[in-house]
Amino acid sequence: MLNQKIQDAFNKQLNSELFSSYLYLSMAAYFESQNLKGMARWMQLQAEEEHGHALKFLTFINDRGGRVLLTALEGPRTEWESPLAAFEDAYKHECTVTGQINDLVELAIGEKDHASNVFLQWFITEQVEEESSVQEIRDRLMTAGDNLALLYMVDRDLGQRGAPA
Repeated sequence: MLNQKIQDAFNKQLNSELFSSYLYLSMAAYFESQNLKGMARWMQLQAEEEHGHALKFLTFINDRGGRVLLTALEGPRTEWESPLAAFEDAYKHECTVTGQINDLVELAIGEKDHASNVFLQWFITEQVEEESSVQEIRDRLMTAGDNLALLYMVDRDLGQRGAPA
């Protein structure tokens, strides 16, 4: 059974993961409007992945006898100055999520909730991958600068991303 502190924190994270999905859908729409179909596809798949993360929290809360409580989501940003700016925001967002997950681990340890701690270890590993992949794209866009040929090469490459497992 989840204690109230863990349940409240996990519900907050569930909603945060849903916001992440919403943010990446907004970024996908932005990239579509810029005719950057590869980046749009990458962000759509990222949105699906984040939705999956939310479902992991939902399932865990339910499996532990907790109560899932969804809250209203804040509207995400809808415009960026450039593809680079969008991926910079994505990177900052992933760093924020990493901090949230780290805080949850600390809470689970403090509450001596070993099952929650074990559950969160998957997210710790996942956040390393999330930050790394977005940072790599951001760095490639920084290298491309104003070179449209390089921008379209990055776009083409990102369009090759496979669906989340």
